[in-house]
Amino acid sequence: MTRLPDFRLETFFSRWEFAARHHLTASDAQSMALGELLALADDEDRAAFENLHLGYTETYGDPALREAVAATYERADADDVLCFAGAEEALYLAMNVLLGPDDHAVVITPNYQAAETVPLALCEVTGVALDADRDWALDLDAVVDAIRPRTRVVSVNFPNNPTGKVVDAGTFTALARLCDERGIHLFSDEVYRGLERDPARTLPQAADLSEHALSLNVTSKTLGLPGLRIGWITCRDRALLSRLERAKHYTTICNSAPSEVLARIALRARETILARNRALIERNLPVFDAFFAEFPGHFDWRAPDGGCVAYPRYLGPGGVEEFCTGLLEEAGVLLLPASVYGSELTATPTDRFRIGVGRRGAEEALDAFARWMRARR
Repeated sequence: MTRLPDFRLETFFSRWEFAARHHLTASDAQSMALGELLALADDEDRAAFENLHLGYTETYGDPALREAVAATYERADADDVLCFAGAEEALYLAMNVLLGPDDHAVVITPNYQAAETVPLALCEVTGVALDADRDWALDLDAVVDAIRPRTRVVSVNFPNNPTGKVVDAGTFTALARLCDERGIHLFSDEVYRGLERDPARTLPQAADLSEHALSLNVTSKTLGLPGLRIGWITCRDRALLSRLERAKHYTTICNSAPSEVLARIALRARETILARNRALIERNLPVFDAFFAEFPGHFDWRAPDGGCVAYPRYLGPGGVEEFCTGLLEEAGVLLLPASVYGSELTATPTDRFRIGVGRRGAEEALDAFARWMRARR
């Protein structure tokens, strides 16, 4: 196994995620009980779950699940889909298949840590920072400048974690075209796609734009079902997909059979679940707006373009790390400080924190947050 640094986010969560009274930095949308999900199933899928044989499953994934995944794309079919145990396995194996020691990758920052640390363990990597002073804009010229003759992968994530940024469709399409022209695989983390505040800003999926692009997705984020541990890569380059399947033989081999049936139920009910989660975020955002409006000298707040996380700036005394520590220890409210999103590739803001807007209970958590803030005045 490639030697990797500690995963800062997961190390932080292993200590605090289930200990804090108010988890206000969750990156997934509101989850549901098993019974709620099964209530969305048709008779065939409900019977398939109840009568499921608990043997091994296909490495590529349950054929019916892959058909359900493919139905969410415009130009892909089931043979273009490979399922994984969550998005992290997919990311890890994709980078190990695509990159070797003589290669080069380009990765945007800030990012989910594995997006840069896995490539960095394999080859040289250049970072391209989203511009915080221009609403986290992506500069395509900076991407061009970062590309080398040995560049094999350009890795992006929109809607972005942690900023909630969604670039415009023209920029994203131009990026896919740029990668195709130079023989580069565009690796597009699309795990928050479907939770855009303005549906008109929903980006095309990379696998629909290019035969050689890889679209990463998962049931965890927009569908709010992280407990299923089902992710996938969609790619119309079937030779590459075959290499990924062989790599999976060294990790999970195959997915959980019950999870695959439940995932296909969720995907077939995708529009219902997404409408529920978008409505929850829409109800939550005014509550967050009101909270941050009460403390204008302490925070610079902007709601996310998409997804269910945002990345406000902390303007108050003591710095963001001290602030997040005090809030957690004294009020039981969990946020993710900027150090979790530090990068070896580029400078990243040191005065930000991640906050989640996609779960129920936001009012209670923000009330505890507000009481703590008022007590410090």
